[in-house]
Amino acid sequence: MKIALVGNPNSGKTTLFNDLTGSKQFVGNWPGVTVEKKEGQIKNYKDVTIVDLPGIYSLSPYTLEEVISREYLINEKPDLIINIIDGSNMERNLYLTTQVLELGIPTVVACNMMDVVEKNQISIDLNGLSKELGVKILPISASKVEGIDLLIEEVVKENNKPSKELDVYSKDVLDSITKIENIISKETNEFLRFKAIKLFEKDEKIMVGFDKKEILKLVDNFEEKFDDDTESVITTQRYEFITNTLKKYIKKNSKQILHTSDKIDRVVTNRFLALPIFILVMGIVYYVSVTTIGEFVTDWTNEVLFGEIIPPLVTTFLENINASPVLISLIVDGIIAGVGAVLGFVPQMLVLFTFLAILEDCGYMARIAFIMDRIFRKFGLSGKSFIPMMIGTGCSVPAIMASRTIENERDRRMTITTTSFMPCGAKLPVIALIAGALFNNSGWVSNSAYFVGIFSIIASGIILKKTKRFSGDPAPFVMELPAYHLPNIKNVFRSVYERGSSFIKRAGTVILLATIIIWFLSNFGFTEGSFGMVEDLNTSILAALGNIFAPLFAPLGWGQWKATVATVAGLVAKEAVVGTLGVLYGMAEVSEEGVEIWSQLALDFTALSAYSFLLFNLLCAPCFATMGAIKREMNNTGWTIFAISYQTIFAYTISLIFYQIGLFVTTGAFGFWTIVAIALILIYLYLLFRPEPSKKYKTNVNYN
Repeated sequence: MKIALVGNPNSGKTTLFNDLTGSKQFVGNWPGVTVEKKEGQIKNYKDVTIVDLPGIYSLSPYTLEEVISREYLINEKPDLIINIIDGSNMERNLYLTTQVLELGIPTVVACNMMDVVEKNQISIDLNGLSKELGVKILPISASKVEGIDLLIEEVVKENNKPSKELDVYSKDVLDSITKIENIISKETNEFLRFKAIKLFEKDEKIMVGFDKKEILKLVDNFEEKFDDDTESVITTQRYEFITNTLKKYIKKNSKQILHTSDKIDRVVTNRFLALPIFILVMGIVYYVSVTTIGEFVTDWTNEVLFGEIIPPLVTTFLENINASPVLISLIVDGIIAGVGAVLGFVPQMLVLFTFLAILEDCGYMARIAFIMDRIFRKFGLSGKSFIPMMIGTGCSVPAIMASRTIENERDRRMTITTTSFMPCGAKLPVIALIAGALFNNSGWVSNSAYFVGIFSIIASGIILKKTKRFSGDPAPFVMELPAYHLPNIKNVFRSVYERGSSFIKRAGTVILLATIIIWFLSNFGFTEGSFGMVEDLNTSILAALGNIFAPLFAPLGWGQWKATVATVAGLVAKEAVVGTLGVLYGMAEVSEEGVEIWSQLALDFTALSAYSFLLFNLLCAPCFATMGAIKREMNNTGWTIFAISYQTIFAYTISLIFYQIGLFVTTGAFGFWTIVAIALILIYLYLLFRPEPSKKYKTNVNYN
């Protein structure tokens, strides 16, 4: 038996799914898209599978989620639908219910948040409403796990029957729908009523495969007769039916009650206070996660666990079993050092994930996306893009993963492409190194790094929105703000577990492979005509490759092979840039800020070339862990290559412009690369200020 779980966003669908399945669930992506797919087995019923469809407001194909849900219901034909509705907001939720019932698939309605209904002094006659709609309606409270057992008993019954046809539409509308049914019955006998209604609404996705000319002629005649478009007619009559029905079975307290959520929102969503409050909240979250609890545990993990405990133990063990020096070096210097550097950040991430899960579950994050939308929309980004940006200051991997909350595919891909421009925690050692070695530890260097990240995201948003891949009107920002409530411990734990385990499994495998490759390249080479392990790093394969690619960075001011190799090492983990430079400059161990190599670094870099080096490493392709996250969230190789290529090209051109123009201003040097830098500035100005393709000829439109 296969069951589909359908409902509005914030109706408690995910909580109900977790209640029904417990730990017997599987998380992945829908085939070909980045929207998360969850399915599992109902507790104590191994032969009953439930699929959690994306949260939607209707079965019209306006969003990717709606397309996925509708295609699943029509193509997979589940045995039963559980339609969860928010009992405290029936009018909005029943709109989807009327569409679900028109599919003719057996349906059970779970009326959730009955505890909120009671608190708000709302009386609902569920028995009367059940008879009116011709479907079983059961009261539940998913957050308190009340009514779940009765719901399970109902849905696993084998005698569930399709619901009756609802008396929603007027006679004229029904006559037109019936005529369309007769037309399409020649081609199909499945979901006739549902498809006929959608064709009456001129749904282009349903129109494929049918006699479009005859159907559109019928629809045009109706619109001409009643002077209204058919989609508006259907929507209006649905809401009229819902309103008239609810008048019979719902009674509300006549007094206007200002709920706790409303009182809180008067402050936290205030036009002037909302942004400062959010910055304060995220500042506290970031401070606790990264600089207090998270920092203590992470430092212990990096310095003690992966520094003083695991490497000596593994080395001693391997030496006792007479393992070869090559194997010892691979395991200790390659795998443990590389993977340990990434796993060392897991404690910080878990603390951060916990705070974010609490903020999401209590309803606060939804408010922030709503507040930021009016600002970000001006730059071609969704309000929901702000959350990944903030998370990105800690680590780009969870920031990329957080982009899945953005429904619109274009906005999601743009956010994934640009989020890693924000300086993450792993880039801080690079910033500290450059600031200390060349700028006397000046605070403006670190501050400017964040401004560079924000500027790059905004500029990229404007530029990309004017390309074919991302062009189009901004997606409507529809979000139903849930009532504030205490976070559910189970939901928080499950969210942290899913995010943490996903990072360790997905990113960890990429890091493991990368560290083995870097270890091999830095420890092997050709000496005296033979190939083998080398003692001098300058004779390694890594040094040879560095010398090949170093000229590429000469226009940026740092065409030395050591800087090139350090940058490549940064692809494994950005903090590896400092460690690599330490090894290359002959230091066995280097502190996080790289104090030991400041003087030597100052001999090879000028202030201009050093800041150019910093710019490139801040903006170029991120670490392998983030690349893995981009690949997973994009779920498309082509888009992944585009995102990484864009970041690298953007970083190269920005660094080149900075160095060449800076060189011209400070020394008066003018040459070929100065001309290239000026040309790049003109290109960027054109890309930033050119009109959008969709608006280019707007002034030539004749509205008469």
